[in-house]
Amino acid sequence: MSATVGDVPVGNAYDKEATTNPIERRMVNGFTAGLRSLLPSSPANVLEVGCGEGGQLRKIGDALPGAHLVGIDLPHPDLAERWRGLDSEMVCASALTLPFPDRSFDLVLALEVLEHLDDPEAALAEIARVGRDTVVLSVPWEPWWRAGNLARGRYVRDFGNTPGHLQHWGRRRFLRTVGRHLQVDAVRRPVPWTMVRARVSNHR
Repeated sequence: MSATVGDVPVGNAYDKEATTNPIERRMVNGFTAGLRSLLPSSPANVLEVGCGEGGQLRKIGDALPGAHLVGIDLPHPDLAERWRGLDSEMVCASALTLPFPDRSFDLVLALEVLEHLDDPEAALAEIARVGRDTVVLSVPWEPWWRAGNLARGRYVRDFGNTPGHLQHWGRRRFLRTVGRHLQVDAVRRPVPWTMVRARVSNHR
């Protein structure tokens, strides 16, 4: 399911969680394993920025029973329908202006979000502001993400670029970008993603 608000896509351009392709299924399983390996053991309050249809929130809820979950994304009726039944507090908001006080969440996640933003540094600053401990981020690993799309015959006219992807990070540049706002302490490389765990500075 994919939707847009203005020029900004909300939801997934391609629902990889529902794929039955064995190669794609293996990649999605690798993503899930990487995510689980980076989660802290017992955060009380968890925020997912840009939660889309809520697929990752469901996984996080399974992995962290007892945590209070909050998901945000831009307002759209299709997303609201998909949020039904989620055991989470759902909020319509922008990643660039998170409607929460400083240091509100033990864990903040932004999974497959930053590549969609024209100002990802502003979003990282907001994530660092509302977080008080752990942050987990993921982005497509470029140029291999686009190469994989081309190999599967997807988005050929756009040279393999997934609709809505405005940022294209190699791993080193992504780590430098995150490091301007947070303290990176672990990296996972489930192909074709870069996934990091970082800490909010105690001196903010």
